[in-house]
Amino acid sequence: MASRFGLSVALTTPFDATGRIAIPLMTAHARTCLDAGCSSVTLFGTTGEGASVGTAERQAVIDAMLAAGIRPDELVAGVLVDAVEDAAEQSRQALQRAARNILLAPPSYFKNVGDDGLFGWFAAVFTTLGPLARGVLLYNIPSVTTVRLSLDLIGRLREAYPGVVAGVKDSGGDWAYSEALLKAHGDLIILIGDERHLAPAVRIGGQGAISGMANFAAGELRTIIESGRDDSRVESFVLELLGHPVIPAVKAMVARQTGDERWLTVRPPLEPVALQERQQLGAAYDRLFATKAA
Repeated sequence: MASRFGLSVALTTPFDATGRIAIPLMTAHARTCLDAGCSSVTLFGTTGEGASVGTAERQAVIDAMLAAGIRPDELVAGVLVDAVEDAAEQSRQALQRAARNILLAPPSYFKNVGDDGLFGWFAAVFTTLGPLARGVLLYNIPSVTTVRLSLDLIGRLREAYPGVVAGVKDSGGDWAYSEALLKAHGDLIILIGDERHLAPAVRIGGQGAISGMANFAAGELRTIIESGRDDSRVESFVLELLGHPVIPAVKAMVARQTGDERWLTVRPPLEPVALQERQQLGAAYDRLFATKAA
């Protein structure tokens, strides 16, 4: 039996003063997260501003990660595009380099599409990939995509592509959905994106998380995954993060932890959080994590 998926950091992406990806800083941070207890690194996800990272840039980052000694089975690649051709090409880049998984979001530009249309899109991506297709984690994040992956759709896809669909990352923040997902498809790799629901998910079969908070609190999250115990500090800090634009807030926490202000930069259309917000986040973190887990 394969080992539990564990904790994957939804790696944030640093940019230099010219707006280019600061690749050496990014690879160093990936190594830091792995050393802190993460079992893998997820590149180009939501926290990593993946929708703002181009195909050529992605290849350069993946190659740099491998050159830095990060193993292919420690890499997950997020794919957050609408065109089948683009989704297949970005997936192919990572799969040809033996990445562990692809985190594949549904198309999101066209609204109010049904399960038949979504099934057709995923099927077209898998067909275009051909023999390379494997290890796909379907990405449920309706707050961003406005698409909620139904349990029926997941069932149809896994039945039609049993060697391709490996699991689901659920970032919906809806515990009722997460619980139903685990009951219906718990033999797949079910991962939780909302850290508030991580402990209860693990207790009923969840295999871990792809987490933005792991950029700066990997140890605490790994403990939750290994023990299944609630940690009120983590739950409270998620609420603090949600009180700000989350992606730049995570980068602000990494900047604070490392002392490197390059992490504050985001790509347009995102904007960095203000100094006052950064101070509020830092104070909340200190207040919560200076205490023992409850």
